[in-house]
Amino acid sequence: MDNETHNASQLLSPHSARNLFDSVDAFLFDCDGVIWKGDSLIDGVPETLDMLRSKGKKLVFVTNNSTKSRRQYANKFRSLGITVTEDEIFSSSFAAAMFLKVNGFPREKKVYVLGEEGILEELELAGFTGIGGPFTFFHIVRLSCLLIGLRLSSISSLVFQSGRSVFSFLLIIGRCIQMPFEHFMDGNNIYMQEDGTKTVQLKPNSLFEHDKSVGAVVVGLDQYVNYYKLQYGTLCIRENPGCLFIATNRDAVGHMTDLQEWPGAGCMVAAICGSTQKEPIVVGKPSTFMMDFLLQKFHISTSRMCMVGDRLDTDILFGQNAGCKTLLVFSGVTTQSTLEDPSNDIRPDYYTSKVSDVLNLLEF
Repeated sequence: MDNETHNASQLLSPHSARNLFDSVDAFLFDCDGVIWKGDSLIDGVPETLDMLRSKGKKLVFVTNNSTKSRRQYANKFRSLGITVTEDEIFSSSFAAAMFLKVNGFPREKKVYVLGEEGILEELELAGFTGIGGPFTFFHIVRLSCLLIGLRLSSISSLVFQSGRSVFSFLLIIGRCIQMPFEHFMDGNNIYMQEDGTKTVQLKPNSLFEHDKSVGAVVVGLDQYVNYYKLQYGTLCIRENPGCLFIATNRDAVGHMTDLQEWPGAGCMVAAICGSTQKEPIVVGKPSTFMMDFLLQKFHISTSRMCMVGDRLDTDILFGQNAGCKTLLVFSGVTTQSTLEDPSNDIRPDYYTSKVSDVLNLLEF
């Protein structure tokens, strides 16, 4: 690495913070390791976001974590005392659904999800049928409410406050979406089993069946990943003609809790890569697929945007690929020693300890 490349990153200072602030109209923030760790806000984030909004800066949140939908992320922000609209959130779960939509994925085809509820909800909102994932009774009810245009909290309170049974609830939902009650039932048992709890039977003359109408497999972060899901996704990709293999992202680790890193979606993606011998279409960072939607919505030149993140290989590379300015923070995955390692060839424009340094360094 030559000296010019090595010296490209600047430590954020009062002077450079002012230059950055004046040169951009929008700040794009990663979430895990930048805004929060697990369910804990990082110090100074609310005040910094308030300051940026008060100065007319557009704020957008671009996350690779596919476990939540945009609606669920807006709720998480709200629970942490920060007001963010769904329109300001671009998640990899949303990106997966939009990739299928803009590429004309057939509505009659199904999507197998090796992931969690965020992907399933975004697929449903985009008009696609998702199977797999954590498909519990409450997930069935929530998706049913989406179909009939009601909030889950509204319809559930009407049913449960009236003293009706869960079975009445299922019957009402079934009638609303014109789906027979038996769809939710198997004898006297409610369908509450998740793919995450299913097991395989490795016996002689035992054939693992899968849905031949699956036209795409979406793989994201999945804390319920198991051998059943891996086999299902593998068979769909290998045996269903033209089946797409889509990855929300390939993050190796992430801050699922505030105290430590956990395996990321990249682990699940690598497993399917190994079993299928195929490479996925990646829709999350560092792919610029989500940037296309950002540009359509906000009409701001990428040269007037700053991507703020804690990962070099996703956040910073995403910003660089899109032509944005980039700010690396050390509050998440990347450390200063990693940044300065001679083997690292991804250099942000600026780096600092945490997001609130922007607030502390600027003087108004």
